[in-house]
Amino acid sequence: MSIDSNSPIGIFDSGIGGLTVAKAVMQALPNEDIIYFGDTARVPYGIKSKSTIQKYSAEITRFLVGKNVKMVIIACNSVSAVAKTVVTEAAENLPVLNVIDAGTKAAIKTGKKHIGVIGTLATVHSGAYKKKLLKKDESLTIKSKACPLLVPLAEEGWTDNDVALRTLSIYLDSFKKNGVEALILGCTHYPLFKKSIRKVFEQREIEIIDSADAVASSARSRLRKLNLLNSSNKPGNLSCFVSDHPQRFRELAERFLGREIPDIYIKQLLE
Repeated sequence: MSIDSNSPIGIFDSGIGGLTVAKAVMQALPNEDIIYFGDTARVPYGIKSKSTIQKYSAEITRFLVGKNVKMVIIACNSVSAVAKTVVTEAAENLPVLNVIDAGTKAAIKTGKKHIGVIGTLATVHSGAYKKKLLKKDESLTIKSKACPLLVPLAEEGWTDNDVALRTLSIYLDSFKKNGVEALILGCTHYPLFKKSIRKVFEQREIEIIDSADAVASSARSRLRKLNLLNSSNKPGNLSCFVSDHPQRFRELAERFLGREIPDIYIKQLLE
C-alpha cells in the first residue's frame, strides 16, 4: 500500500480525551488534515480486559486505514499499554505512534532523575510508563499516582477552580514531599490541568511532560523523515468520528480543542 503525503493523520482514543492530542498535532502540524475517532459507545477502556481493548483497537485502526490515513496515532494510554502491537499489525505498513512511548522519550530528554507519573487507575496499575522509563535508565526513581477524579473534573470544566486545586493538592502532596523533578501527564485529560498543577507546586520548579505535545513532536519528526509532510500551504481540516453521540459531546469536544467543530460523524463499529 502506497502512502500519500497529502493523506490525513489518523488519531484515536477510547473517548473524548484524545482531542488534547489532536489539538497538539494541529498546533505542531497546522497544514495536516486529521481524522479523529473517539469510541464513545464503549468508553472507558481502562476497566476492560486486554483482549477486549485489543479487539476494539484493531477495529478502529482498520476504519482509519480505510480512510486512507498516512499515520496512526494512539491517543489512549490504555491502548498504548496493551494493544500497540495489534494496532501496528492492523495498520499494515503505516507508521504508528503512541502517547506512552512519546511521553517516556520526552521525560528521558529532560535529564531529570526523579520522575512522577499520574494517570488513570488502569494506566498506573499497568506500570507501562515505569517499565519503559527504567528500561531506558535504571538509575531513575519513578513514583506513580492514580488520579481518577481528574477525568470527571475535566469533563465538567473544573480544571482551574478551588475544587480542582484541592483535589490536585491531595493527589500531588507526596510528589511535593519526595522531590519529584518532572511529572508525566499519563492521561489525555490531564493537560487541561497544567495551570493548576503549577499552582500546586507553587514556587518549586517542576517540568511537566505532556504526552500530547510529545507525540505531536514525534509525529512531525517521523513524517519529515519519511518525506510525508503535507505539501499544501492551506490550514488542515479536522474530521471527528464517534461510535455514539453522547450528550454534551460537542460541548466537551470544543472545550478540549478550544475551537468549534463543524461536523461530528457517527460510525458504529462491531461489538
